[in-house]
Amino acid sequence: MSKLILSLDGGGIRGAATTQFLVHVENTLEEKYGLSIRDCVDFYAGTSTGSIIALGLATTSLTMQQINELYNDDNAKQIFSPTEGIFEIDGLNAPKYQAEGKTRLLAQHMGKATLGDTPKDKHVLAVSYGVESRKPQIIKTTNDNHKSLLACEVADASSAAPTFFPTKEMALNGVEEEFWLIDGAVVANNPTMCAIAEAKHAWGDIPVDDMRVISIGTGYRTRKINGLASQKWGGLQWITKGHLVDILTDERVVAYQAGTICKKGSYIRVNAEMRIQPGLPYPPDDAMDDVSTSNIKRLKSMGDFWFSRYGDAVVDMMAAKYTGDSLDRIDANTGNPRPIVAP
Repeated sequence: MSKLILSLDGGGIRGAATTQFLVHVENTLEEKYGLSIRDCVDFYAGTSTGSIIALGLATTSLTMQQINELYNDDNAKQIFSPTEGIFEIDGLNAPKYQAEGKTRLLAQHMGKATLGDTPKDKHVLAVSYGVESRKPQIIKTTNDNHKSLLACEVADASSAAPTFFPTKEMALNGVEEEFWLIDGAVVANNPTMCAIAEAKHAWGDIPVDDMRVISIGTGYRTRKINGLASQKWGGLQWITKGHLVDILTDERVVAYQAGTICKKGSYIRVNAEMRIQPGLPYPPDDAMDDVSTSNIKRLKSMGDFWFSRYGDAVVDMMAAKYTGDSLDRIDANTGNPRPIVAP
């Protein structure tokens, strides 16, 4: 029997597009097949904001609508609460935002849920990075030592984006040693390949050809970087002008890998460039921390746009009824998803 992976990218407040899209999926899935997302998904994977959504679905009783409502104006301003100090300069010599608001909000909504609360024979993973060990830390239900970890703390660590939020301290692997963790986006902003690898570990008898994969992005940035000027940039300029964190978190290599190894018709990549295109006349700002009321509204509209383009395919794939081509991100010239054609 095939297994379904739901993989969710990082992207800060841009996760509002993901949750809006998934609310539409949930509602249509119920209307068409009498199913919920939780009925269909076998393995959840998330990085950063995607880990918040994935862990919310896997370990808590929050409805998809309630998870969507987390991405509202008031909550966003609590999460992105600026660090205050005379000598603290916008993420250059201190984290741009305090951690307290994000930590408090996650604990409030996820409560005491742990990774061990994931239903039997289902799994979840969240990607983070250990700065002292200098290696990725994949926090997952396939590791029994991780099952006692609080979902809110795992989500907090996976979303501790460097320069934006402070490093998160956590005990892992059933030992007293403390790990200092940052946002997993620095190694896998798109956690799809991590999910496929862990699914093989969890269900060794299930071949990749029997995996269905729905991978959802948070919008692709198209803001131009001045190549000529970059020849003379040092570290400060790469952070402030070159948006170095965004370059390091580019997700397209993973999307290419997943689309290549998955069987024809078993992979859908939901994403789009954040620029004007057919069906998206008012694209959102591409910053991960633009929490203005107008931008959150535009992010939700992008989620609506995605559903208008991918909705039927994703709902059918959730229910194991999809018979079309694998699909890649939306072509901005046509406003429609690119089919992935096997060589």
